[in-house]
Amino acid sequence: MQPDLPFVDGILSAEQVAATARSIARVQEASGAVPWTSGEHVDIWNHVEAAMALLVGGEVEAAERAYAFVPTMQRPDGSWPMKIVAGEVDDARGEVNMSAYFAVGLWHHWLVRRDLALVRRCWPSVRAGLDWVVTQQVPFGGINWTPTESFCLLAGSSSIYQSLRAGVALAELLDEPQPEWELAGGRLGHALREHRDRFADKSTYSMDWYYPVLGGAVRGRAARAVLASRWDDFVVPGLGIRCVDTNPWVTGAETCELVMALDALGDQARALELLAAMQHLRGDDGGYWTGWVFREGQPEHETTDVYWPVEHTTYTAAAVILAVDALGETHGHATPGSGIMRGTSLAAPFVELALECGCPSADVLPGLAGRPR
Repeated sequence: MQPDLPFVDGILSAEQVAATARSIARVQEASGAVPWTSGEHVDIWNHVEAAMALLVGGEVEAAERAYAFVPTMQRPDGSWPMKIVAGEVDDARGEVNMSAYFAVGLWHHWLVRRDLALVRRCWPSVRAGLDWVVTQQVPFGGINWTPTESFCLLAGSSSIYQSLRAGVALAELLDEPQPEWELAGGRLGHALREHRDRFADKSTYSMDWYYPVLGGAVRGRAARAVLASRWDDFVVPGLGIRCVDTNPWVTGAETCELVMALDALGDQARALELLAAMQHLRGDDGGYWTGWVFREGQPEHETTDVYWPVEHTTYTAAAVILAVDALGETHGHATPGSGIMRGTSLAAPFVELALECGCPSADVLPGLAGRPR
């Protein structure tokens, strides 16, 4: 049985969401892999995001083929290579954000399909991936980008925070507690809230601005302050948001991720406005252009009529579908997985740990052991 398709009244219909899901499925390779676009590389983070969107958009068989592909590329240490082209490793570096995100996808699939057999099949891969990721945590709580590159990315670490909560939720479902993930998540959450200056400076990118909110580490008044701090730097009224603050270029995926961050804060009005604004990137077949270059300073952002890059990307289409699902809960229709970015279905936020050593103090452990499961 396929899930009912989401929609948002006045912005995207269920039929349009289905067409966007089909645009992703058309790019899927025989192996189940979903590259960025036809002939491009696969990375596991965007591949899993595409699988989530395929499921939401009614392409259940394609989604499950995508999930079956993920463990086939995992290495013995639990990591995945950064880039895969036509089934071959193109960039062998193990990247932490990519190696954590399978947990989010599998938990999302459980919310939508309640397929415990699939969860059990994929759980060893999720567990090995998160076990590897937490070995890359550094003393202040951030997660090194790769084992050979000693810096922590704010956006990637924010996504890992969500992945750890999804992993703990899966562990609780299977009655296989993973207290080390909770400890790592507590330290990571503290770093994302209190020590963002200790992450690599990528502040020109909009992802570094909103991802601590999207990943769930920052909420409430603090999250609203974070978004207010650079709203005017990145948001282009009527078009979407910039990928980087230095260029007159709005991108669909970043816009839809900000939509989901706003939804998580209950800011429905601005979320709907941005989702509607980025629809100028929609193609005739339901796919989405990656971005749009505009003439800065011209009346109503008179454009150069330039889509750039000149390609429809699966990750942009996926972000649109997941944003529609998130907003559909109150403005149309949504699937049971619509709260995945709000974090309402994940394990409870972690106990905050602010330690510079690699071990928790003894008085923290009883509190963790006593958390409800």
